[in-house]
Amino acid sequence: MLNRRELLAAGASAVAAPAFAQAATPVAQLNALMDDVFNQALDDSPEFVTRLGFDKGERAAAKAQLDDLSAAGVAKAKARTADTVKRLKAIDRAPLSGMDAVNYDSMAYTNGVAAEADARFDYGYPGAGNPYVLSQLSGSYRQTPDFLANQHTIETKADAEAYLSRLSAFARGLDEESARARADHAKGVIPPDFAIERAIQQLTPLAAYAPDKSPLVRSVADRAREKGIAGDYEARAARIFSDEVVPALGRQIAVLAAAQPRAWHDAGVWKQPDGEAYYAISLKDSTTTSMTAEEIHQTGLDQARRLSERAETILRGQGMTQGTVGERIQALYRDPKHHYPNTDEGKEQLIADLNGMVKQLTARLPEAFRTLPKAPLDIQRVPKYLEAGAPGGYYNQARLDGSRPAIYWINLRDSAENPKWTLKTLTVHEGVPGHHLQISLQQEADLPLIRKAQFISAHGEGWALYAEQLAKEMGVYENDPLGEIGYIQAALFRSARLVVDTGMHAKRWSREKAIETMSAIDGSPTATATTEIERYCVWPGQACSYMVGKLTWLRLREKARAALGERFDIKAFHDWGLLPGVMPLAVLESVIDRQIAAARA
Repeated sequence: MLNRRELLAAGASAVAAPAFAQAATPVAQLNALMDDVFNQALDDSPEFVTRLGFDKGERAAAKAQLDDLSAAGVAKAKARTADTVKRLKAIDRAPLSGMDAVNYDSMAYTNGVAAEADARFDYGYPGAGNPYVLSQLSGSYRQTPDFLANQHTIETKADAEAYLSRLSAFARGLDEESARARADHAKGVIPPDFAIERAIQQLTPLAAYAPDKSPLVRSVADRAREKGIAGDYEARAARIFSDEVVPALGRQIAVLAAAQPRAWHDAGVWKQPDGEAYYAISLKDSTTTSMTAEEIHQTGLDQARRLSERAETILRGQGMTQGTVGERIQALYRDPKHHYPNTDEGKEQLIADLNGMVKQLTARLPEAFRTLPKAPLDIQRVPKYLEAGAPGGYYNQARLDGSRPAIYWINLRDSAENPKWTLKTLTVHEGVPGHHLQISLQQEADLPLIRKAQFISAHGEGWALYAEQLAKEMGVYENDPLGEIGYIQAALFRSARLVVDTGMHAKRWSREKAIETMSAIDGSPTATATTEIERYCVWPGQACSYMVGKLTWLRLREKARAALGERFDIKAFHDWGLLPGVMPLAVLESVIDRQIAAARA
């Protein structure tokens, strides 16, 4: 999925309205605006161009560039978002219907919330939910090496030369971010001490590589050699790395080290300037609802209680009767009989088994889906140099031009973190019928390009959690009680997120209390819970989008079932919610309501 910077850029536009806009119909005005938004995003984000596979032909120059990460670039993005809101308000919404209404309402919500945040807060990234320029999860040192390795294709000499240009641009981007972080630190916006410590721990080895061993150098050198491209790319990349990138990484480390003595240990964003309001708008942005922190917190507790009751039944059936549900799940995590060997061979077998699961799950999709994705899915391990701070699994969508398949990444830093009983649910979530099905159908649907490329967490992550429950309803866990425990543990994990995210950011819990609470609810090993809690600290609100979204999907399904009775068709329901693309949950509900009314008629 596109990262937050690119998504925000994709949701903004500064192109002046065409002269004939006053006379154009509302539909024509909206279509022109969406085209402008998309084209401006391509103009402003070379990385967005590459991720879509558009960095050829008239946009070939983008392949040698990276995004503008300067304060001026941030100001420009904010101005575009404000301009998009202004242009949307100038369009008469009343006559719009069908997909035109969905397109308008989706753009109005996402841009409206972002503009509201931009007008109020002058730190972090544009919009809400990402308050720190640099942390263990934010910053180009996290995104760019992976981008260059996995998004920047090398087939020709021009591609290899463009890589070198981007490697140099990486150094400039690091300095642009360092300047923004330094300015935020001067305002008192400093990440928690543990976030700074983790960031330095990741930056330091990246800067310490011998030039010829750096993944940034090896990526171009090895691929150019494999393609038979003439030129000493190893030596040239090594010079850029040692002369430009390493000093910029050093300067970024110095910025963080200088802030360390002033950093506090409090985990929540409430500690930052106007932090309570920042969290409130972050929840509005991530959940696309008006739910309060207290409502979300209670929802998490209620879901955890219900799921724990089912887990209790299964665990007792397996002869596991001692301790809390969380303690017994922790025991399952520790039991070596459920682990793959923590070796390269063991990890290769794990990935082979995941491919087998995807094949089996794909064969069953017609049971619940009328429309199926065409894009292939590749499964790969998270690069070793990113493993320390990366989540357990995540998904990258296929390129719109079809030049690269979708990728389901799994973090194999320690095989014990992925016991066998957890992998079926993870594969359902990241693969099918989770992210891969939903995002591929969106890309393959007849939608404006800007909406093909969009991702809204409450809809998309909510769908992936709904898919986990759907898989259970389809019988995927029949005769596999520990597999069902994996499903329940994943749902407990997302329920715990509601509790701990609101606990830290609204109730002012400590990092340590949040870690203890998460492990107690879902049985996560302490190391896993720590990584997750520290993620929520620097991305306030985002973790709440998953379960809020799932519960909305389930509620709307039951709403449709109750209204239509025997005429309810789950395959049609899935088409209703997926083929219009991701949208805020309030817009999803209006879509389902219209489809229910049409089905009744």
